[in-house]
Amino acid sequence: QVQLVESGGGLVQAGGSLRLSCAPSGLTFSRYTMGWFRQAPGKEREFVAAISGTGSRTNYADSVKGRFTISRNNAKNTVYLEMNSLKPEDTAVYFCAAALGVVITSIPDRYDYWGQGTQVTVSS
Repeated sequence: QVQLVESGGGLVQAGGSLRLSCAPSGLTFSRYTMGWFRQAPGKEREFVAAISGTGSRTNYADSVKGRFTISRNNAKNTVYLEMNSLKPEDTAVYFCAAALGVVITSIPDRYDYWGQGTQVTVSS
């Protein structure tokens, strides 16, 4: 059974930093593109960042470019999202997701497995 477990969320002041982690189990981690998405109250789920199976390619939403960094450690079966210069508008539940058979994608429907999410709250 595949499970994706996120951790690292919390409450932080604007301008602060957080690092999210996601540790999938039940799948061959290096074969999967991994993505981070977020959903704020009353809004649709939106793409944040994605990284290819080898880690050689990444993609970011314009709203987080230069502030967030996605990375992965295939030896530890973990993907990370380093978030710096956080803004109140970054407040959301953050989800990690795994996609097999795609190089890299921002489309939620292309992802096969999803975590339960971790709350990130940025106070002004």
